[in-house]
Amino acid sequence: MGTKMIKSKKYLALVLAISATASFAQLNEVVKTGAAKVKDAQKSQARVDKIVDSSQARLVEYRSLLKQVDGLKVYNDQLDTQIKSQLALIEKFENSTAQVALIERQMLPLIIKMVGSLRDFVDLDLPFHEQERAERIMFLEENIEKSEIDISEKFRQVLEVYQIENEYGRKMDSYSAIITVNGQEQDVNVLRVGRIALVAQTKDTKLSAVYDKATKTWVELDNTTYRNSIKNGIKMANKQASIGVMSLPIPAPVGAK
Repeated sequence: MGTKMIKSKKYLALVLAISATASFAQLNEVVKTGAAKVKDAQKSQARVDKIVDSSQARLVEYRSLLKQVDGLKVYNDQLDTQIKSQLALIEKFENSTAQVALIERQMLPLIIKMVGSLRDFVDLDLPFHEQERAERIMFLEENIEKSEIDISEKFRQVLEVYQIENEYGRKMDSYSAIITVNGQEQDVNVLRVGRIALVAQTKDTKLSAVYDKATKTWVELDNTTYRNSIKNGIKMANKQASIGVMSLPIPAPVGAK
């Protein structure tokens, strides 16, 4: 009986050992299975995170693109407005260019007429600064023929000479010249007072003369009457004396015909 009891115990221990081994193996298998599932879950989560990150990036990019589209719409609207404005400006310039061409065709005959009238005026005027004035008119006549000078510049030049001629009528001046009096040449100081008087006096003041527009000649004056007055007038014109009263031979005005 004692022997049977011992065998029973050994058998029970063996069964328990086998049972424990089987349970460990099953547990180990369960742990491996759980670990595999965890790895699969991690991989799935990584894929999900990647998809989520990609979706977020796409969403951010989509929103950025929407902003760019809105900005481009505003920019295109501005460009459209500018283009319309520029087209209107181009049309205005084209119309202005057509008007300029028309004005230029009308201006050239006017300029030619103005220069011709200026030459006639100088020829009929008192003979002062003759070479200087003749050179100005010749300059204008030469420039009329030059195609490289635009019509506006030609017109400006004509107006400038008209202005100079206009100034002559408001000022007095004196200069040296050679004139013919009584058939003899005389070295004189000429005194011009606007366009109302053109007188002259020799350097030694012994002879005084006045230009007669009717005869277009220099006529000797009574030196006793006009000597000092002309002498003082020359000093005034040269700023060597203060402005004062002068006694000059001024012809009576003639009515226009």
